[in-house]
Amino acid sequence: MALVVLPNGRDIALTEVHLALTYGGLLEGYPMRRLNDMIVGELAQRAARVLPGAPVHVVDPPRTQESDLNSGSLPFGPVESLPSVIVMGRFSSGPVDDGKDPVLHRSRLVIVWLQDNVALPSSEGASAGLGVVEWERWAEDFEI
Repeated sequence: MALVVLPNGRDIALTEVHLALTYGGLLEGYPMRRLNDMIVGELAQRAARVLPGAPVHVVDPPRTQESDLNSGSLPFGPVESLPSVIVMGRFSSGPVDDGKDPVLHRSRLVIVWLQDNVALPSSEGASAGLGVVEWERWAEDFEI
């Protein structure tokens, strides 16, 4: 689907992706810190259900707070928004452990990040969320 080069030079291949609206299903109310904390707090479990079989790493999403001018009149505090799209991607790469045979072993990781559009990452412009992933820290090796 996509090949992404991390800042350390490692190539990771996107092999499966799941997209969802961040506030999909929100029928009333508004985005605020408490709601966003719940959404972000559930991302790892959600990704493990949607894309099982690999460790999950959630990239901390940016939060945008709107002006505090009318926040006193809002019942749950000021408006705080997350990017509109949740992206859950299964990635694979060469083994993390240099002692493992790259012909027989790969590494895998499910990465979850939020972004403002439905574009897939590419080698030309990886999402800002992917640029901060420490593959060697979070991924696990497996035998093919």
